[in-house]
Amino acid sequence: MLEVRPLGIDGLLEIVPKRHGDARGFFMETYNAERFSRAGIDLLFVQDNHSYSAAAGVLRGLHYQLAPRAQDKLLRVIRGSILDIAVDIRRGSKTFGGWVALEVSAERGNQILVPKGFAHGFVTLLPDTEVLYKVTDTYSPEHDRSIRFDDPAIGIEWPSLPGGFQLSDKDLKAPPLAAAEVFD
Repeated sequence: MLEVRPLGIDGLLEIVPKRHGDARGFFMETYNAERFSRAGIDLLFVQDNHSYSAAAGVLRGLHYQLAPRAQDKLLRVIRGSILDIAVDIRRGSKTFGGWVALEVSAERGNQILVPKGFAHGFVTLLPDTEVLYKVTDTYSPEHDRSIRFDDPAIGIEWPSLPGGFQLSDKDLKAPPLAAAEVFD
């Protein structure tokens, strides 16, 4: 069983697989191509990624790949919690520059589907957070792009965390949305 919830911008979905639990723990089917297809999600995932963040406040993003190597992402947290952010960067979209935030956590067992045409990032809310995500194309350095996480034109409401954020040099140097290559 699979619960699929739209997140307010076309294409962004929260997916909540059913957990079967007892005194021993739980079992959860996190991906089943046939069930996803019946729910209208017919994607071919070709690569799995695993991210570990030692501290709360690790911010990764906002990342995306340009066509023809654009990626759909199906993301879940297996330990800890994140605030996941997706920004619509489809220039012709009525929600261009709009964003959605969703808390994704191991405790909730929820997932987020971020389609092509969105910049994606997250900040860890707890230490020792691990994120797994599937993508529909492999990593391509030539198509890899990023947008500044704190671009005031987007206005993302990141949480206030003790110690602030830890970012990579790449993410600190990312351009604002107005100067970024986006999807036409």
